[in-house]
Amino acid sequence: MIRVVVYGKRECCLCDEVKAVLVRVRSDVPFELTLVDIESSAELLEAYGERIPLVFVAGRLAFKFRVDEAALRRRLAEAGATGSAASGG
Repeated sequence: MIRVVVYGKRECCLCDEVKAVLVRVRSDVPFELTLVDIESSAELLEAYGERIPLVFVAGRLAFKFRVDEAALRRRLAEAGATGSAASGG
Protein backbone atom coordinates (compact mmCIF):
# COMPACT_ATOMS: atom_id res chain seq x y z
CA MET A 1 0.00 0.00 0.00
CA ILE A 2 1.24 3.46 -0.87
CA ARG A 3 2.04 5.59 2.15
CA VAL A 4 1.17 9.30 2.24
CA VAL A 5 2.49 11.40 5.12
CA VAL A 6 1.32 14.93 5.86
CA TYR A 7 3.31 17.24 8.13
CA GLY A 8 1.03 19.94 9.50
CA LYS A 9 -0.56 21.28 12.67
CA ARG A 10 -3.90 22.06 14.23
CA GLU A 11 -5.66 25.29 13.33
CA CYS A 12 -3.95 25.50 9.95
CA CYS A 13 -6.34 26.31 7.10
CA LEU A 14 -3.93 25.09 4.41
CA CYS A 15 -3.51 21.83 6.31
CA ASP A 16 -7.29 21.41 6.43
CA GLU A 17 -7.54 22.03 2.67
CA VAL A 18 -4.84 19.44 1.98
CA LYS A 19 -6.52 16.87 4.22
CA ALA A 20 -9.84 17.42 2.44
CA VAL A 21 -8.24 16.72 -0.95
CA LEU A 22 -6.51 13.61 0.41
CA VAL A 23 -9.73 12.25 1.91
CA ARG A 24 -11.58 12.85 -1.37
CA VAL A 25 -8.91 11.09 -3.44
CA ARG A 26 -8.60 8.28 -0.89
CA SER A 27 -12.24 7.37 -1.49
CA ASP A 28 -11.20 6.30 -5.02
CA VAL A 29 -7.52 5.41 -4.65
CA PRO A 30 -6.57 3.51 -1.50
CA PHE A 31 -3.46 4.62 0.35
CA GLU A 32 -2.17 4.67 3.92
CA LEU A 33 -2.48 8.17 5.36
CA THR A 34 -0.38 9.37 8.29
CA LEU A 35 -0.86 12.83 9.78
CA VAL A 36 2.12 14.21 11.70
CA ASP A 37 1.47 17.15 14.01
CA ILE A 38 4.67 19.19 13.97
CA GLU A 39 3.67 20.75 17.29
CA SER A 40 4.09 17.33 18.92
CA SER A 41 7.86 17.79 19.17
CA ALA A 42 10.26 20.71 19.34
CA GLU A 43 12.43 19.11 16.66
CA LEU A 44 9.57 18.84 14.16
CA LEU A 45 8.40 22.36 14.92
CA GLU A 46 11.91 23.72 14.40
CA ALA A 47 12.46 21.68 11.23
CA TYR A 48 9.18 22.53 9.51
CA GLY A 49 7.90 25.72 11.20
CA GLU A 50 5.79 27.65 8.73
CA ARG A 51 6.72 25.46 5.73
CA ILE A 52 3.58 23.36 6.11
CA PRO A 53 1.69 21.45 5.05
CA LEU A 54 4.17 19.13 3.40
CA VAL A 55 2.90 15.99 1.70
CA PHE A 56 5.15 13.01 1.06
CA VAL A 57 4.04 10.24 -1.30
CA ALA A 58 5.95 6.97 -0.99
CA GLY A 59 8.70 8.73 0.96
CA ARG A 60 9.23 11.57 -1.52
CA LEU A 61 8.18 15.18 -1.10
CA ALA A 62 5.26 15.62 -3.45
CA PHE A 63 3.50 18.84 -2.40
CA LYS A 64 4.14 21.93 -0.31
CA PHE A 65 1.32 24.20 0.93
CA ARG A 66 -1.36 22.91 -1.49
CA VAL A 67 -2.26 19.68 -3.24
CA ASP A 68 -3.46 19.56 -6.82
CA GLU A 69 -5.92 16.66 -6.98
CA ALA A 70 -5.02 15.58 -10.52
CA ALA A 71 -1.30 15.71 -9.73
CA LEU A 72 -1.89 13.68 -6.55
CA ARG A 73 -3.73 11.01 -8.52
CA ARG A 74 -0.84 10.85 -11.00
CA ARG A 75 1.73 10.58 -8.20
CA LEU A 76 -0.24 7.80 -6.53
CA ALA A 77 -0.52 5.93 -9.83
CA GLU A 78 3.22 6.29 -10.42
CA ALA A 79 4.05 5.20 -6.86
CA GLY A 80 1.75 2.19 -7.20
CA ALA A 81 3.30 1.17 -10.50
CA THR A 82 6.90 1.55 -9.34
CA GLY A 83 6.55 0.67 -5.67
CA SER A 84 4.32 -2.39 -5.67
CA ALA A 85 7.25 -4.81 -5.72
CA ALA A 86 9.37 -2.72 -3.36
CA SER A 87 6.65 -2.21 -0.75
CA GLY A 88 6.32 -5.91 -0.08
CA GLY A 89 6.17 -5.63 3.63
